[in-house]
Amino acid sequence: MMNLSNLKPAEGSTQSDYRRGRGHASGNGKTAGKGHKGQKARSGAPRPGFEGGQMPITRRVPKRGFNNINTKHYVGVNLQTLEDRFEDGAVISLESLMESGLIKRPQDGVKILGGGELKKKFSFKGLLFSESAKAKIEAAGGSIED
Repeated sequence: MMNLSNLKPAEGSTQSDYRRGRGHASGNGKTAGKGHKGQKARSGAPRPGFEGGQMPITRRVPKRGFNNINTKHYVGVNLQTLEDRFEDGAVISLESLMESGLIKRPQDGVKILGGGELKKKFSFKGLLFSESAKAKIEAAGGSIED
């Protein structure tokens, strides 16, 4: 049931915890927390990153290359690591790799790489593989499922 006593503003609609510039009794009167005079005390203060006419650091530092925003970042896990961590016949998926502590943040996915030897039979679910890893898994008698 709604009462006047339990009304509150919508989430994110209120801007600050206190009202600035409402007299010295409020603890934030007169200069309203802006100090005395100067550019930062006035309205229209400079934008963030403005360095007073000096060449800004973002323009002084050289830019190199090209950063593709669509690049995928895969976490690589070698077969030798799986050989050491998992029992024979284990089902290895993203969830099991995270539970074992091998990966913390999978980013865009996990790719199994062919580093090391593989003697145990593993079944893999929903992971990416290098060509050498596929060959070693199949040679050891393991299976790969999408």
